[in-house]
Amino acid sequence: MMLTGGMAGAQTPDDADSARQPITVTAPGGAVDIDDALTLTAADIGKAGSPDFLGALTRNFAGVTLQDAQNNPWQPNLVYRGFVASPLQGQAQGIAVYLDGARFNQPFGDTVQFDLLPEAAIRNVNLLDKSAVYGLNALGGALTLETKTGASDPGLEASLSHGRFGMTEASVAGGMAWGDWSAFAAFQYTHDDGWRDHSPSTLYNGYGDVGFDTATGGLHLKVVGANTNLTGNGVSPVELLAADRRAVFTWPDNSRSRYGRISLHPWVALSDTTRIEGTLYAQKLTLRTVNGDAADIEGCEDDDDAGFVCLETVGSDDEEEEQAILTDADGNAIADTLGGEGYGVLNRGRTSTRAMGALVQLIDKRALGAGENVFALGFSYDSSRTRFDTSTELGALTEDRSVDGLGSIIVQEDGAIAPVGLIAHTDYWGVFAQDRLPITSRLSAEIALRYNNARIVMLDQIGTALNGRHRFERLNPGIEFDYALSDGISLRAGYAESNRVPTPAELSCADENAPCSLTNFFVADPPLKQVVAKSWEAGAKGKSQLGGFAIDWLLSAYRTDNRNDIQYVASEIRGRAYFRNIGMTRRQGVEATLRASRGGFSAGLSYAFTDATYRAPLILSSPANPQAQEDGTIAIDRGDHLPGIPRHSATMSLDYAGKGWSVGGDVIGRSSQYLVGDEGNDNAKVGGYAVVNLRASLTVVKGLSLFGTVSNAFNRRYATFGTFSEVDEIELEEAPDASNPRAYGPGAPRRWQVGVKALF
Repeated sequence: MMLTGGMAGAQTPDDADSARQPITVTAPGGAVDIDDALTLTAADIGKAGSPDFLGALTRNFAGVTLQDAQNNPWQPNLVYRGFVASPLQGQAQGIAVYLDGARFNQPFGDTVQFDLLPEAAIRNVNLLDKSAVYGLNALGGALTLETKTGASDPGLEASLSHGRFGMTEASVAGGMAWGDWSAFAAFQYTHDDGWRDHSPSTLYNGYGDVGFDTATGGLHLKVVGANTNLTGNGVSPVELLAADRRAVFTWPDNSRSRYGRISLHPWVALSDTTRIEGTLYAQKLTLRTVNGDAADIEGCEDDDDAGFVCLETVGSDDEEEEQAILTDADGNAIADTLGGEGYGVLNRGRTSTRAMGALVQLIDKRALGAGENVFALGFSYDSSRTRFDTSTELGALTEDRSVDGLGSIIVQEDGAIAPVGLIAHTDYWGVFAQDRLPITSRLSAEIALRYNNARIVMLDQIGTALNGRHRFERLNPGIEFDYALSDGISLRAGYAESNRVPTPAELSCADENAPCSLTNFFVADPPLKQVVAKSWEAGAKGKSQLGGFAIDWLLSAYRTDNRNDIQYVASEIRGRAYFRNIGMTRRQGVEATLRASRGGFSAGLSYAFTDATYRAPLILSSPANPQAQEDGTIAIDRGDHLPGIPRHSATMSLDYAGKGWSVGGDVIGRSSQYLVGDEGNDNAKVGGYAVVNLRASLTVVKGLSLFGTVSNAFNRRYATFGTFSEVDEIELEEAPDASNPRAYGPGAPRRWQVGVKALF
C-alpha cells in the first residue's frame, strides 16, 4: 500500500495545506516500501504527448513485455516476470491489479481490460514484487494505479493529435481545490482505423472525483466510465504476412464493453499515530463479443448422412478422423447448402457482471526502538454476479475470409458445440496483517500474513452440466528483511506465498471431452486445484552523485515456484480447448534498472532476464504443432521453457529538455521466444526484435506546445507472439500454396502522430 499523504496529527500553519492532501488506499497493507517498486508518474505516462499507460510501462521497465496475441493495441498480454495480466480469456492471470484500492481484475475470468482505464486521470502506477497481503492473483506481484484529485493535480491539461492509419486522440483533464474541497474530471476519446485490414477501434473513457480533506480525515467519491468497441483479428499465418502484412486470417473478431464504477474513499485519524482508511466500490461491466473463425465442418461423407454437414474430430482410439452430424436447436440435422465445403462459425458471447466490494484497514505508525514501526490490519471483500451467454452460428467463409452467418445455431447432442447460459456468483474475502518492525537503526523486518477464502457458485440456465459449488482457502505468510548498508545503499531479502483460485471461466471449461471455444464457451465442470506460488527475492537499491549526475539504481533477483499451475490446452476440435492443472512451473530471473539525470538530460537503462520452465514432465494436446504425434499430443520434459516469454529484455531511453523544446527516444529489445503450442520446445522460436521510438515537443507560447512521435522508426518487421494454425484448411488468395502452420502476432509498422497540448 502506498500513501499519498503523511500521518494525521498536530499541524503547523506551514504544513496545513499539505495535510489536506488525500490519503488514498492503492492496495492492501500498510508497510510496503515504495522505493522497491517500479514506479510511473503522470509525467511518464504523458511523456510522448498523449496519455499512454501501456507505452509508458514498456518504455520504462524492461521486465514488461506486451504481446500482440489479439493484435489490438488495447488488448495486449502484459507479461511481467513470466506472469500475465491480459484481457483475453484463456490466459493464466497471475498479476493482481488495483485501481484506487479496488480490485480491477474482472471477476469472471480475473481478466484485466486495459481499455477501461481512464489514462488521462492516472497519477501514479506502481509495479510491486510479491507480498502475501496483495490477495488473490498476486503470483507475480501487483500493479496498483492511483487516480488524480483536484488537490493533487490542480489546473487544466488538454491534447489533440492525429496520426497514421487514422489514429485520432483527444483528451481533457482538469482539477481545482478550494478550502477543504476539491474536484477533478477527465475525458478521453480515441479512434484508430487499425494498421491491419478490418481492424477499427473506438474508445470513450471518463473519470470524475469530488473530495473533502482535512488534517484529521477525508472522503472522496470517484466515478469511472468507459464505452469501447475493439477489433482485434489475432494472429496470421507467416506466409500470409509475407505476402501482405496487413492481411488478417479470419474475421470479424470484435468486443464491445460498457463499464461503470463508483467508489468511496474515506479515512479518519483516530489519534496522532493511528487512522482507518478504506475503499468501497460497485461496478457493472457488459461485454459483447463476436468471433468469425474457421471450423472443421464439411459435408458428411457417410451415405446415410448425405446432404447434411458434419463436425470432424480425431478419434482417440483408431486416430482416424471421425464425423458427427451437425444439429440445430430443434435437434434437426443441418442441411449442406455450400456444396460440402467453405464453412465457418460465428461465435457470439455476452457477459454481464455486477460486482461490489470493500477494503478497510487500520494503519498505525509510531516510534519504536531505533526507528518507526508501521502496522496494518485489514479486511477485504469482493462479491460478483455474472450472467454469461453464448451461441455458435454456422457460417460461410467469404472470399476475403470473413464469416457470414447462415442462420442455424449449432447444438450438438454430445455438448461439443452448444449454447451456454450460466450465472456465476463469487465471494472472495481476506484478512491480513503486516508489520514493518525496526530491529536496529539499519535493519528492519516486514512480516505479513493473509488468509484468503473464496466461494464460487455456478448455476446452469439451460441444463445442469454447469452447476457447481466450489470453495478454496489458504493462509499465506511472508517476511522481508531490509538493511541500510550506507546512507545511499540498502539491501533486501524475503520470502512470500500467494495463491490464485480457479475462476468461474476455468472451472466451467475443464473437461477435455467437452472443450470450449477460445471465445469463452464453457460446457463442463470437473474440479481444478488452486495455484500456490512460493517466492524468494533479494535485491539492492541506491542513490548517488557522479560527475554532476544524479544516479538511481535498483537490482532484483527472484525465484517463484507455482504448484498446480493452470493452463489452457488445445483439444481435438479446431478452435476449442480446456483448462487443466499441469503440475509445477518455475519463474526465476534478475532485473536491473539504472537512471541518471543532469540538468535537462535524463537517461534510463534496464535489463531483465526471465527463465520460465516446466518442472515436471507431462503430455499436452497441440494438434496443429507439426512435431505433434499422430494423436495430436506433444511431450514436455522437465526444464522445457514456457512459451511466449522472451528470456532477455532490454530498454534504453534518452531525453533532453531545452528551453521551450525537448527531444527523446527509446530502444526496446526483446529476445526470441517459443510459440504457444510448442510447450515441448521442438520448433524454431519467434525471432527477437529491437525497435526505436522517437518523440519531440516544441513550446509555441507559454502553456501551448506541439508534439510528435514516431514509433518503430526504422519500420522493422517483427512479431511479439506466435502460435500454430491449420493454414492448409483455408484457401489463401494472397498465398495460394501456403503450408507453414506457424502464425504470428505482427508488430505494428512505422507509425507517426502529431498533436497539440495545452497546460494551464
